[in-house]
Amino acid sequence: MATMTSLIGLINKIQRACTVLGDHGGEGMSLWEALPTVAVVGGQSSGKSSVLESVVGRDFLPRGSGIVTRRPLVLQLHKTEDGKQEYAEFLHQPRKRFSDFASVRQEISDETDRITGKTKAISNVPIQLSIYSPHVVNLTLIDLPGLTKVAVEGQSESIVQDIENMVRSYIEKPNCIILAISPANQDIATSDAIKISREVDPSDSFRKELMWSRYFILFSGERTFGVLTKLDLMDKGTNAVEVLEGRQYRLQHPWVGIVNRSQADINKNVDMIVARKKEREYFETSPEYGHLAHKMGAEYLARLLSQHLELVIRQKIPSIIALIKKAIDELNAELDRIGRPIAVDSGAKLYTILQMCRAFDKVFKEHLDGGRPGGDRIYGVFDHQLPAALKKLPFNRHLSVKNVERVVTEADGYQPHLIAPEQGYRRLIEGSIGYFKGPAEASVDAVHLILKELVRKSIAETEELKRFPTLQADIAAAANDALERFREESRRTVIRMVDMESGYLTVEFFRKMHLEPEKNSDPKNPNRSTPNPSVDTHSDSHLNKIGSNVNGYINMVCDSLKHSIPKAVVHCQVREAKRSLLNQFYVQVGKREKDQLGALLDEDPALMEKRSQLAKRLELYKQAMDDIDAVAWK
Repeated sequence: MATMTSLIGLINKIQRACTVLGDHGGEGMSLWEALPTVAVVGGQSSGKSSVLESVVGRDFLPRGSGIVTRRPLVLQLHKTEDGKQEYAEFLHQPRKRFSDFASVRQEISDETDRITGKTKAISNVPIQLSIYSPHVVNLTLIDLPGLTKVAVEGQSESIVQDIENMVRSYIEKPNCIILAISPANQDIATSDAIKISREVDPSDSFRKELMWSRYFILFSGERTFGVLTKLDLMDKGTNAVEVLEGRQYRLQHPWVGIVNRSQADINKNVDMIVARKKEREYFETSPEYGHLAHKMGAEYLARLLSQHLELVIRQKIPSIIALIKKAIDELNAELDRIGRPIAVDSGAKLYTILQMCRAFDKVFKEHLDGGRPGGDRIYGVFDHQLPAALKKLPFNRHLSVKNVERVVTEADGYQPHLIAPEQGYRRLIEGSIGYFKGPAEASVDAVHLILKELVRKSIAETEELKRFPTLQADIAAAANDALERFREESRRTVIRMVDMESGYLTVEFFRKMHLEPEKNSDPKNPNRSTPNPSVDTHSDSHLNKIGSNVNGYINMVCDSLKHSIPKAVVHCQVREAKRSLLNQFYVQVGKREKDQLGALLDEDPALMEKRSQLAKRLELYKQAMDDIDAVAWK
């Protein structure tokens, strides 16, 4: 069965781990905020510090005028066996024990100044203090800065609202038990602690009344414990019996009266244990409070709070477990998204780099094969851009009558052709075919630019690579170098294909031509043509016929290249990009030393810090789950 000690100790342990991690509420999903706590609330000079010291049985809190408590103090009390020495430990000094409680007071002041400076500013970063003593009960209390109404010299004008906001941030949480401390020698209707408590912990009836009057003072807060201090300082003839009996200000939980040490006792360093005895005697001998003596005093308050805290912890454990499980799932998912830590040995680093490369290569191939957009643009080059470029070639100008005459004449040289201007034909064809090199190279360059863009997009879309900017840059450089090699090979190939068309003409095309105006049929051999001596080889009709014949041959070549150029480009660029885009990079990476591999996996510092924080938080939640499982629930 889970005991009170184990339950409160469990929460204390988780709370300390939260503090180390920097989780003290206020940001996103917070385990700290899910833990049941007891927050001590009161105005300045309400006796708040004296109550805490009475509960502990030690004089250990800083004293002075103005705002003394400027950071939340998480006070964890651990009951030890009788006769054991009392000592205190701070979470920020885990290996140092304080047996001198005057040193504890000084350390609280020093640690406060470490965060807030020597100013009178406040901070929501808590100080964690554990006290081990046979004179305490197992209990955790959070001492908050005292509520104030005006800023004093050296404080910002917003200090009043800042303190109230800090107090609210603790007590408005549904798992927070509120210890509202009010001085009995002042009008309780004006108590700062009661006022703020009833605003964050009203009963249903109070919620209705609140709509009509913000000063309605009768409420029955479910999370609030009322404490009246300075009962011995009330005006003669007055008492607080109606309050303590719950007849004037009703609460779900009983009011507890406290009689703290007087200022004279403090000045004389009266021992807290002696002060507790005097407090018991005061209530037992008081004619007004004698009938309530068994429910009054700091010792009773400590037991009451400890028992109630244990009850609340039992009630909240299921919701805490649910929150922890949800947080573990979310943290694991986030760590998977941004990537797990990398092992330190070179083999693991090389394996990780190759995994990243394969992930990138997979995305890149998906773009080319249609699984992702972008690859269709390559087909657009072949289906639209290349045919359009071929149509724009200046064959009309090249095969004009004037240019045909010039080329044919120049080809004949000093001796004109006898039958047909074969050299003129060849020169006209070679000159025309040369124009195909431009569209062919343009197709190569267009596909190259598309592949480069797909590399860039693939790197950006590869989730595994996002955490490694250096590796991204190296993969991009290696891929672009490979694409450049593929482009050069593709350019050489398409130019070679064009040159091949010039190097060997398709004779069958000309054998099938029927040059009707320029031939006579031999009756003995109808397939044999003989020159017609009456044809003027310098006439426009003759030159037009030559241009028309060359144009027909060029159209045949154009149809051939329109299909063969895409095949060459795909073979040399697209196919090679799919097969061997990072082959040289793999070879280079395999030769690198451990430090060089580590440099490739040099992550963004912000991402590394985020992973570190997520991993620590995950460890916290897992440890909290183990701690909860270790408690024997019944």
